[in-house]
Amino acid sequence: MPTPDLFQPLQLGPLELPNRIVMAPMTRSRSRQPGDVPQAINATYYAQRASAGLIVTEATQVSPQGKGYSFTPGIHDATQVAGWRGVTDAVHAAGGRIFLQLWHVGRMSHPDFHGGALPVAPSAIPFEGQVWKVDPATGVGAMVDCPVPRALETGEIAAIVDDFRQAALRAIDAGFDGVEIHGANGYLVDQFLRTSSNQREDAYGGSRSNRLRFLREVVDAVSEAVGPERTGIRLAPFLTARGMACPDILPTILEAAEHLDRRGLAYLHLVEADWDDAPRFPDAFRRDIRARFGGAIIVAGKYDARRARAILADGLADLVAFGRPFVANPDLPRRLREGLPLASLDPATLFGGDARGYIDYPEWTADAAARAQEMPA
Repeated sequence: MPTPDLFQPLQLGPLELPNRIVMAPMTRSRSRQPGDVPQAINATYYAQRASAGLIVTEATQVSPQGKGYSFTPGIHDATQVAGWRGVTDAVHAAGGRIFLQLWHVGRMSHPDFHGGALPVAPSAIPFEGQVWKVDPATGVGAMVDCPVPRALETGEIAAIVDDFRQAALRAIDAGFDGVEIHGANGYLVDQFLRTSSNQREDAYGGSRSNRLRFLREVVDAVSEAVGPERTGIRLAPFLTARGMACPDILPTILEAAEHLDRRGLAYLHLVEADWDDAPRFPDAFRRDIRARFGGAIIVAGKYDARRARAILADGLADLVAFGRPFVANPDLPRRLREGLPLASLDPATLFGGDARGYIDYPEWTADAAARAQEMPA
């Protein structure tokens, strides 16, 4: 078999992807308020980036309880579904393919989002974590500390699983090609997996199998609702921030991969540590994942064109997700294919705001490149 390249097509469930480049999910906090409703500016943003082999949207709360940041979109009512339909129509009209990322933040939240009630979590454990919250009096956003959460009662968990199922069904109704369960980055699914955040003594805590129960139930509910071929999941094996360091997380993730394989999920999306001095993602672990999961594997974490091509050539991934490079380069696949320079993003406009730093980044032209601050591809 020829070595796959970034621009070799890939069959992903019912979708034929024209390339192996994924637009990674990125919170941009630009939904219409009140109501956390996707709007026309969001449709423009995603349609501009439709040349990706696959777009995975920003994380989208499956319920009001699942919200943890200001101005993030939801998928739990009819108005939000209608807003998202405008996004999917625009992406499909531009020739793209798009999955919705399903999100419950768990303890990564603040009482101001919940009428003064505490965020929920597997266990009521203090941790260091912050979320982006806009002060309603000033309209200014800032990072604020998360409080100690409230531990979920056992009887509450089934309703959250059903929130994921209903959200997946609404996503398909809104025109999405599939959904990605957010099981990474210290949010609720991830919180159940780790001994550092899950110290329950019921059927959802303690043993590895019990800590995996919530993930299994969510995966089963979503994949049964919309089809495993339209379902992916994102996991972060080496995350230690936000109080998530766990000595048992790697074997837990490997056991999770076996369940995902049995369910026939379309893909497993692995988040790599992306800070400057982060530990290297070991090839041995990549091979262990590959041995246990037969679906497509997406990797994400500070990849450039060279590293992306190398991991595809090594057979340790099938697709590579790019995050921030897609912000300032809506035509990123073309730039990677042709070796064109990449424009730099404006960090001050990442969260909240209007069109500036969102839909005003131009596609590449010689004139635009001369005006932009550039870095090598």
